[in-house]
Amino acid sequence: MKNQHAILCFLGLFLLALSCSKDDNPDTGPIDSQLISTLAIQEAEQLMQSYEADAGRALHDELEPSRFTDEQNVFIQNAISINLDHTAPTVTLPVFKGTDGNGDKVYYIITEASDFAVARKMGINYSPKLKYARGSGGEQLVSLDSSGRMVFPGSVDFSPVRRIVPGTGGTAFPPSAAQPGAVGDADYSPIIMLPSKLVLNASPVKNPSGVHDRLPEGHQSIDTALYQVTLQILDGFQGGRAYYYHLVTDAYDQVPATIELGIYAPKLGQIPQFGQSSLDQESALLGFSPVGNGIDDLDSSHRQGLSSAILSDQNGSGTMAPLDPINVFPIEPANGLERNNNYSPLWDAHISKWTDEAVRLGRQRRITSFDDLEYLVHLGLVTSFTPNAGPANQYVAGLNASNAIINCPVVAHPK
Repeated sequence: MKNQHAILCFLGLFLLALSCSKDDNPDTGPIDSQLISTLAIQEAEQLMQSYEADAGRALHDELEPSRFTDEQNVFIQNAISINLDHTAPTVTLPVFKGTDGNGDKVYYIITEASDFAVARKMGINYSPKLKYARGSGGEQLVSLDSSGRMVFPGSVDFSPVRRIVPGTGGTAFPPSAAQPGAVGDADYSPIIMLPSKLVLNASPVKNPSGVHDRLPEGHQSIDTALYQVTLQILDGFQGGRAYYYHLVTDAYDQVPATIELGIYAPKLGQIPQFGQSSLDQESALLGFSPVGNGIDDLDSSHRQGLSSAILSDQNGSGTMAPLDPINVFPIEPANGLERNNNYSPLWDAHISKWTDEAVRLGRQRRITSFDDLEYLVHLGLVTSFTPNAGPANQYVAGLNASNAIINCPVVAHPK
């Protein structure tokens, strides 16, 4: 095992030294791209072997296709279970063990891979766009130890007390103050790159400082003997259908990290490119649209938006998650599609705003799809909440990027 690990590390470092510019095209990969994929599969196998050694069962045991129905439409196939009770939806995922930059034991989940074969092998989402994180400075360069466990340079502090204060400018968003409940250090990023240049989305859920805020029952939601964790998933809209369930793990901005209970990960901001979402654009990001000032009435069937999520969070107990903002997304993961696949878990926020005239006329309602959003922008009822923050993006109805990245792996979209 040690000799195999040494050979793997040597080959991985050799590949990192290559320019390998051609491997960035997922449709026309030359021989160096094939080598990267081969080494990536070896790394995936090491990770899976470490999971089996820790959990006492193979990761393949979580990949039984009969576990989920077509109606449940679950994308992350290695999920152990999913609760689609729309009042409190959760997903239970396998947990991997590694070591963080403090030398502490860390438990983490893996949800996406930049390599098609690795994604299928591990039962996670395939995201070829993640390859554009390579060399950006926004990725975290990790290694595998002799047992096949991840060694992370960065770490996360889960100890801060999460706090958000509604804004006073007519709507609760933007807030007057926001303190995330988890903060990554300067070396931390959930977007990791292994020696083979394989890029994974791997977020910690527990270390000695505490647990992720998306664990509904805190420490009781993670079982480090069974190596599994239960996390809250959030509702959203895609293609006119609700219950587009996603998992918020991290954010590059303190405000969305606080609103959506993610880890504040400032290193994510170095990953390109804001305002670029089309398949032919070299961006690891994909545009989506939170609503800044939707209907705030918490009992309304048309409630939506960041403002309403902040207002719902003012229960004072600290034990209940806020209501979901119900953001608007463009596409589903296409895990069976190796080429022409535009999915990314790194969502580039283009915050929308109902105009003063739309509010005055009582035209606010739920926005349910990108087509719906484009129609409302065309009518002049919706515009950019942050028009001067980032570039306009035709992929997102011409709205301006808000320069905020939310790491939201998509879990399921029940039919």
